Amino acid sequence: MRISENSNRFCQHFKKGWGSIMDQGKLTRILKSMEEHEVPQMIVSDPVAIFYLTGKWIFPGERLLALYLNVNGNHKMVINKLFPQESDLGVDIIYYDDIEDGVEILSKYVDKDKTMGIDKTWPSKFLIRLQELGGGSKFVNGSPIIDYIRMVKDEKEKDLMRKSSKLNDIAMEKIIPWVAKGLTEKELNAKMREIYKEIGCEDVSFDPITAYGHGAADPHHVTDDSKGKRGDCVILDIGGFKDNYASDMTRTVFLGNVSEEQKKVYNIVKTANERAIAAVKPGVRFCDVDAAARDYITEQGYGPYFVHRTGHNIGQEVHEAGDVSSANTDILKPGMTFSIEPGIYLTGNFGVRVEDLVLVTEDGCKVLNHFTKDIIVVPEK
Repeated sequence: MRISENSNRFCQHFKKGWGSIMDQGKLTRILKSMEEHEVPQMIVSDPVAIFYLTGKWIFPGERLLALYLNVNGNHKMVINKLFPQESDLGVDIIYYDDIEDGVEILSKYVDKDKTMGIDKTWPSKFLIRLQELGGGSKFVNGSPIIDYIRMVKDEKEKDLMRKSSKLNDIAMEKIIPWVAKGLTEKELNAKMREIYKEIGCEDVSFDPITAYGHGAADPHHVTDDSKGKRGDCVILDIGGFKDNYASDMTRTVFLGNVSEEQKKVYNIVKTANERAIAAVKPGVRFCDVDAAARDYITEQGYGPYFVHRTGHNIGQEVHEAGDVSSANTDILKPGMTFSIEPGIYLTGNFGVRVEDLVLVTEDGCKVLNHFTKDIIVVPEK
């Protein structure tokens, strides 16, 4: 899938949270990991990570937002007075206003003689100011600590991922007949968004890819005013947010007719998808799952036309830390969720991608979406 929508969509569509207090189980795992990585304190500013811990969405815009975590306790949240918190977040809140130096206020609570973890989204203007104030003995990237915790879903998150993907199956079933109704790609994209609203999703989880023919031969084709014609493949790469968790699925269908070459390529991609899924189990490396799909496509003579990684991790964001690629040697663990989406793209002709989400179990994996992967030829209207 392609991400083209910025973080503002969180502000527009995810104002509903889970509760009003810090999740102690998640916090405990994060603090333990901080100790293991010798990062005794950390600043978290990513609204998604803060929601992950507190169940509350906070969007500060250009203003400072900092959740300060310390392995010895004394956690603080520094936030502008423009964003008053009516509920108990399970952490002391320190307010500042627009004429105060929020970073200077934050610096009064940190251990200046110890390593400070900084997350990947904190603007450099705040980091540099904290460094000027001596807010740590050295500064390191703290994001992998939370990212790796988020990669493994708890039981509640697993259930939310299942529910989100179940709705995505419904969305796919509803959109496929529309590919034969003479819509442009942009119109089909708009229809896709309508469908997600109709079935109860908060929003799309990314800008849907609705690509006909030659556009489908571009893995991240930008939706345009093209219309489909008889014999076109149609890539539908779609996903929605339900209760703050993302779905993502791709199916390739054919308009009016499917050629023998298209059938051949489709079946190769489908088999690559199935082989990668069969390789998923605890203890296997992400790169081994990638190889299960990539090696098969290469054996069939289409290796140069599989031009992207096999998948990406997913959860509260459609692209979370971690991916299914030849470079990722991390080990699969139960509770991880990610996509399996091999593809073959024949520039100027057609493309095929088949994508499923999987949840790693104790002895293998479960596929989260269940829409058919059989070849579908949509009758012309």
